[in-house]
Amino acid sequence: MAELTARSPAEGFLPQTIGQCTLTEEWPDAITALSALTDGTDLPPPGETATRGEATLLWSGRRQAMAIGPVDAPDGTVACDQTDAWCVMRLEGPDAADVLARLTPLDLNAAILKPGHTARSLLGHMNALFHRIGPDTFRIMIFRSMAASAVYEIERAMKGVAARRDA
Repeated sequence: MAELTARSPAEGFLPQTIGQCTLTEEWPDAITALSALTDGTDLPPPGETATRGEATLLWSGRRQAMAIGPVDAPDGTVACDQTDAWCVMRLEGPDAADVLARLTPLDLNAAILKPGHTARSLLGHMNALFHRIGPDTFRIMIFRSMAASAVYEIERAMKGVAARRDA
């Protein structure tokens, strides 16, 4: 009988440091999609995050959040385990916002997408969830099946920003 083992979605691709940025993979213990059945449920407001026990809840749409870490679903929500469905990456360094600016239409100005805030948008041609962890640090969640493409696109952008800085 075949033995099933968990594999990293970005296995063999990460970590990468190019110029002043580093791209690494995070491997959360759990990722849970939460959907509220009604308005007024204890989920983060649009664009924001919240902490619930050990989990960070990232707003991901109307009445929706993604819980990173083990979570007890709030009353009035439906929970679905998504742990194996996502690739979670961390891009950090002083050029991180410039790298992502080449790939997403989001306004990455720290006064707009503040540390602790989140947004859904495109990363190139792929749907992604962006969480600004700090001034120069972003968590990027992409569907697992798009991990290689996402890493490739981010690496290209990192090389472009580094080359421009060196010019």
